[in-house]
Amino acid sequence: MTVLSSRNVVKRFTEGKQTVEVLKGVSLEARRGEIVALEGPSGSGKTTFLSILGCILTPTEGRVVVDGHEVDASRPGELPAIRRRSIGFVFQQFNLFPALTALENVEYSLNVRGRKGPAARKEAERVLDAVGLADRTSFLPRDLSGGQKQRVAIARALAGAPPLLLADEPTANLDSVAGRQVLETFRDLAKREDRALVIVTHDPQVRTIADRVAVIRDGLLAA
Repeated sequence: MTVLSSRNVVKRFTEGKQTVEVLKGVSLEARRGEIVALEGPSGSGKTTFLSILGCILTPTEGRVVVDGHEVDASRPGELPAIRRRSIGFVFQQFNLFPALTALENVEYSLNVRGRKGPAARKEAERVLDAVGLADRTSFLPRDLSGGQKQRVAIARALAGAPPLLLADEPTANLDSVAGRQVLETFRDLAKREDRALVIVTHDPQVRTIADRVAVIRDGLLAA
């Protein structure tokens, strides 16, 4: 089942009297259980593209459908609801709340999505167990290793069962061993939980878990 579909996505930004075309017609699909690595040099447009796929930006032209919702046809006020319902994000900086435990960090993400009380606590415990952190639920971020923090971030993205996961340089702040462990966690979860996963990366290790590699150069997918 296709979770993400983009067709001929163009994105232009206006800076003063100049218009800069960052994306020049990019098309990409991702299906449930599929891992797509999105590579490209700095300035190629891949982060802008990820922001469009994640319903943070809207395309200037083209069509984007996330979990059945047309992003380009949505009013800006509808995008947060699509993000909460259908997309889980993982970032290189972890973005954990330092005063909250691992369990509370995940539970908070569920609260934002409208799930609260015992059901949210049970779901937070489930996804932390799924990423191998059942014995770290009461730990604060300062007491976790870099790899463990990233796995909490993955658990937070999984919480609530969004069909699409988007990861922006998730191994950039990890050493090679921790990075490999995080990628193996990604691979196992995407397949076992049937999530579509798109990873923006410079890390060549990501290719080892990807089903497909897409490369953006100068705003276009490389042939």
